[in-house]
Amino acid sequence: MKTDIKSLYYPELENLITEAGFPKFRAKQVHLWLCKGVTEFEEMRNIPQGLIEFLRSSSYISVANIEKKLVSRYDKIVKYLFRFGDGEFVETVVMSYKHGYSICVSTQVGCKMGCTFCATGRSGFSRSLTASEILSQIESAQTDLGIRISNIVLMGMGEPLDNFDNVIRFLRLVSSEDGLNIGMRHITLSTCGIVPKIYELAKYKFALTLSVSLHAPDNETRSKTMPINKKYPIEELIKACRDYFEATGRRISFEYAMIDSVNDSDDCAHRLGNLLKGLNCHVNLIPVNSVRGTGYKKSRLDRQQAFVNILGKYSITATVRRTLGSDINASCGQLKRNYTENTGGK
Repeated sequence: MKTDIKSLYYPELENLITEAGFPKFRAKQVHLWLCKGVTEFEEMRNIPQGLIEFLRSSSYISVANIEKKLVSRYDKIVKYLFRFGDGEFVETVVMSYKHGYSICVSTQVGCKMGCTFCATGRSGFSRSLTASEILSQIESAQTDLGIRISNIVLMGMGEPLDNFDNVIRFLRLVSSEDGLNIGMRHITLSTCGIVPKIYELAKYKFALTLSVSLHAPDNETRSKTMPINKKYPIEELIKACRDYFEATGRRISFEYAMIDSVNDSDDCAHRLGNLLKGLNCHVNLIPVNSVRGTGYKKSRLDRQQAFVNILGKYSITATVRRTLGSDINASCGQLKRNYTENTGGK
């Protein structure tokens, strides 16, 4: 099998080139070209033909090709449907803020977790992405838009902690001074709650933000919408979050999808307040997206505000996430699902 050259750490790239008999400085040249986003080895203009032929025969450059692009007419949100070399699709969203550009990247093609409110999970799971395929989403978006991404959110298609090794490699590559050099403090990793992997992530002591998709204050409600809760119940998850904070000193962010008449009552808010009391955290309330086939509706504005007010009584900071890209179905999974159903693709 050919080597996924863009997923290599620099020492690994150096070994690949020197073990083939080429001088060490050629690795630096190749690395610089890869950082510039070349898609073919032939684009590396100062590399000798012999090394080009070796790389072409032994390695490949992962590319995220733009299959479809949507731009919101309301808030300039850009949504991409990227196609990889094997024909698989993922979705990526770029958001413009006063502080710069943020990108929400996918880590898997589809998802195994089966959350009932999520369009990605309803489409099944194909495979995990390599580190280079996650990187390529950022590079392709930057090149297409002529911008520099400053913040990354691993909250697109897939469960990052279910693709643990590739995600760790991606985090190290993207934060490297020799790479895109996006610092860990500008990266958020979202998980539905794979408890053992939260403990494993804590060992790295990364300065990133861990965002936990909670969406309910009790096991009964959470298990109905998130099957992962049956394996790792809410008590184990919250303990893991408290231990993660103790190990890293990093505040936890909790995502809570506000679903009308499901998890948005005053009682739910009080139970959530008691559950999280004393934990250094922030709660991000998200009016649920309308996904075909779920029957879910977003909570009313008065219910959203009531939730914020009740959590405040427990000294828990909560904010309601503003809806972005509503005219382009900016929540992940919907574009791929609609596109493949209409075209007969994967």
